[in-house]
Amino acid sequence: MLNNIGLPGLLLIAVVVLVLFGRGKISSLMGEVGKGITAFKKGVDDGKKEIEDEVATVARDVTPEEKETDKDKV
Repeated sequence: MLNNIGLPGLLLIAVVVLVLFGRGKISSLMGEVGKGITAFKKGVDDGKKEIEDEVATVARDVTPEEKETDKDKV
């Protein structure tokens, strides 16, 4: 169904959307979309950094924990 749209169909859809919503509304909508994409990328980067920090912390602590036994209590 959507395979037959082509360039003229896309231009017609763009004109109809522009007429219905107006230039200012579309401009503000695209600005909000850009802010959303930026926030999403920042969240993904923060998540990756948090995981890497956690892995680095676990990797640093490689010494085994000492367990108290009866011999140590003397």
